[in-house]
Amino acid sequence: MSVTTPIKRHKILQPVSREHHHTLLLVWKIRKGFNSKIDIERIKTYVKWFFENHIFHHFEFEEKYLYPILGETHPLLIKALEEHRKIKAYYLEEREVQQNLLAMADLLESHIRFEERELFNEIQNVASEEQFQFISQHTNNAKFIENETDKFWE
Repeated sequence: MSVTTPIKRHKILQPVSREHHHTLLLVWKIRKGFNSKIDIERIKTYVKWFFENHIFHHFEFEEKYLYPILGETHPLLIKALEEHRKIKAYYLEEREVQQNLLAMADLLESHIRFEERELFNEIQNVASEEQFQFISQHTNNAKFIENETDKFWE
């Protein structure tokens, strides 16, 4: 059995990694909801709230402050932007809602793993202290607040 050592994340990127943790919980909640035969409208309502209160802001922050560190043509940047586009497209799709929400959950999970294991490591390798200080001026250090209106996953 192999044990993976935790990734040492620069302190400026730690709040973004914490947001990733909450998004992985969203993925779990979507899957749990469908596995428990929860009404799709309840799941959609929660996903809509999560996107409007967390994911859209998270994507905007990454695209505005983190990704530019790599330059416009870096392959990891291109992959990350394409995945953001696909995730938003799944979210906005009104047909075949269950299929799209599950596909979105799968992509969200793999996207977060990609960012944590590859993209952020590359950003840490190339970013200057000045760039990290600039990022820190725009980082959201607010505590995650859960929507407890309908905890369908419990």
